[in-house]
Amino acid sequence: MMTTTVDTPAIPTVSRDPRDFVPTEVWDRQILLLTRDHPWDSVMATRCFGQAVAYLITAMEKWGQGLEIGCGPLVDIAVHNFILDTRHYAEFCDRWFTGFMHHVPEIAFKYDGTVERTAHVIEANGFVIDWPLWARDAAKCSPCHPGSNCH
Repeated sequence: MMTTTVDTPAIPTVSRDPRDFVPTEVWDRQILLLTRDHPWDSVMATRCFGQAVAYLITAMEKWGQGLEIGCGPLVDIAVHNFILDTRHYAEFCDRWFTGFMHHVPEIAFKYDGTVERTAHVIEANGFVIDWPLWARDAAKCSPCHPGSNCH
């Protein structure tokens, strides 16, 4: 009998905490901004911002690997909210990346499984995935520009 193995990314047993990448005062500010600007309570804002940070850190750490990762519209709300707080986002980029990580969205949405694939890449990078947030958009779309290192 022949056995076939499938290469899947190893999922770390120790998870990384998105809060470790953002100062407490900036984290709290983002939650307040999300609850101010969206019909979310602090629980939903915290869930989405945590996933946004895990996504951004993964995008930075996987930069140049051609993974074409991109989150769905729900998590992207928290990503955009952080980017709009430019001083704090720029400081975040300077600390964890080699400078400012630009956001270059594609005009048309892709319906190619990018969102679900991205969640698996983030999970393999050591972060816990809040699957209900990702599953909501998994079959839908990502605005990441094909062939780019866009986040």
